[in-house]
Amino acid sequence: MKLIKNILHSVRPWFDDTGRLRHLRPVYLAADNFFFSHVEETTCAPFGRDPVDVKRYMTLVIVALMPAFLASLYFFGPRVLLLMFVSYAAGGVVEVLFAMVRREEINEGFLVTGFIFPLILPPGTPLWMVAAGSIFGVLVGKEVFGGTGRNLFNAALVGRCFLAFAYPGRMTGAWLTPGPEKWLQLPGSLLAAAPDAITTATPLGLAKSGVMTAPIDLFLGNIGGCVGETSALAILIGAVALLLTGIANWRTIVGGLASLTLFAWVLNALFPGQVAPPGFQLLAGGWLFGIVFMATDPVTGPATLPAKWAYGILIGALTVLIRSYSGFVEGTMFAILFGNICAPLMDETVIRLRIRRCAAERACS
Repeated sequence: MKLIKNILHSVRPWFDDTGRLRHLRPVYLAADNFFFSHVEETTCAPFGRDPVDVKRYMTLVIVALMPAFLASLYFFGPRVLLLMFVSYAAGGVVEVLFAMVRREEINEGFLVTGFIFPLILPPGTPLWMVAAGSIFGVLVGKEVFGGTGRNLFNAALVGRCFLAFAYPGRMTGAWLTPGPEKWLQLPGSLLAAAPDAITTATPLGLAKSGVMTAPIDLFLGNIGGCVGETSALAILIGAVALLLTGIANWRTIVGGLASLTLFAWVLNALFPGQVAPPGFQLLAGGWLFGIVFMATDPVTGPATLPAKWAYGILIGALTVLIRSYSGFVEGTMFAILFGNICAPLMDETVIRLRIRRCAAERACS
């Protein structure tokens, strides 16, 4: 690491405001920030810094995503690595170009966006669609709002939504049968759409026709579905990591789980032929992955604690309603994006109520 640091410091003048490579300064800062704790250095005491900066925050999220990622490798084979590479390469180009134009450093936010995006795609998604969705998600979902920390919508979900509407046929026909034998089909599994793979329906798709998947398969992940969303066990391990480190707020997760369970239980009792039972709703589809890794995004979610409760409750209720009463099989993606729209209003409502209550207390005193 000392050698890398010396090399970076020796070429640093080239990337200064008057250096010959000044236009590539964001790339240099990104490399410096990747290998070391921060691009800024202190020369005298105090040396203390906030222990959870953006880099550490994003690193912890990726660590929490690793169980779901490893499970996806087991069930869908090495093609997952190719999806991940294309996602990072395509979206990273947009991120670098915007950083160079704005003369800003490359933020670590894309590390999580580029990692999550392929995990919420069907495993048979063509590579050019992965690239198109990643570019659209980063460009429209984040950069047009000003970059990391200013985006209204979750960038990965924006890219997924774009693909769902632009190429519905390809997205709904890209499900693959899971199984560790994918590693024995290495050449075919790396193609744009593995020709020797057997397509299969997802549990939510089967539920629409009245066929319920076994709970043990939903829990372990031996089912068709999006790359990183099939194993509830792996997702729950990541959820524990996020909650223990304080990265995710438990109010959003608990509010969402309670809301989805209650709505599914009541509606299933009233309309058992149209609404799936709560246990199935909790484990099937992208619900757990969405509520754990995307609904808890601190940028696109509310900041006040009461609003986090309302945010989770809204997402849980909408997921059940969209799954049961719309033409879409899955509703988590749309529920979270709608929650992103409502998050600023929720915070505004909470703040105004607090101000009004404080004013009333001062008047009474």
